Amino acid sequence: MNLHDAHQHFHFEPLTPHRAAIDADLRRLGVKGAVVNGTNEEEWPVVARLTRDHDWIVPSFGVHPWDCGNRSPGWEKTLRATLLAHPRAHVGEIGLDRWILDLKPDDPRVAGLRVAPLEEQCEVFAAQLRLAAELSRAASIHCVQAWGALMDVLKKNPRPARGFLLHGYAGPAEMIKNFADLGAYFSFNVQLLEPRHKSRLDNFRHIPAKRLLVETDAPTKPPAGALNRFPLPPAADGSTVNHPANIVVAYEQLALLRGVPLEILAPQVGQNFRRLFL
Repeated sequence: MNLHDAHQHFHFEPLTPHRAAIDADLRRLGVKGAVVNGTNEEEWPVVARLTRDHDWIVPSFGVHPWDCGNRSPGWEKTLRATLLAHPRAHVGEIGLDRWILDLKPDDPRVAGLRVAPLEEQCEVFAAQLRLAAELSRAASIHCVQAWGALMDVLKKNPRPARGFLLHGYAGPAEMIKNFADLGAYFSFNVQLLEPRHKSRLDNFRHIPAKRLLVETDAPTKPPAGALNRFPLPPAADGSTVNHPANIVVAYEQLALLRGVPLEILAPQVGQNFRRLFL
């Protein structure tokens, strides 16, 4: 069975020592494509190098809202040049994040970062969205607690004709149709199985099959307990590392949620992946 991961970070440090084993596991499972997202200027050449060695990687380059405040003066020119040098690449991970604005400066999650205010995030996001539209590349979008602002930017700016991904969609149910009308696809990951996301999990019973994708967001968002069928050693901070092969777990859980056989879900997701990213 052919599987596709719509959003992950194979280049992140916790996966680095295990790349050869991960590559073998993904090939054995039948993973035919995975979008690997570089989230800042330093990561883009790393993702590009990995693309040469792993034919299942679909590269994506962008400035994440967490990295927005630390971008260089020439970031947009560099992003354009990087995309032009890689015709198969897309734009991501980009987007908006209001949650980060509430973190205290001494929070280790924002250590060394200048946190950009939402207005600045919107400007950087809009510039990248316009670039994706101009170059006909998909956009992979992160959004946390900023769904109204996201809708506003999407409506006011050109969008890629091929569409865009709202990765790990955890937005309101009532906004799904409006986002889909603008070109959105929605990807499921296993974090949505956590009790705190119960209200958002139900969204994935109803998202139109033609707009459905599946992701791991590896090495983050590992499956809990026995669902973590591909355990890896913990990260340096002791956190659990999500193996990209857990994409099969995400597919299985989404099939159960929607009440359809995996043999029907997987080809539909594969068709959607190819339409958006290939």
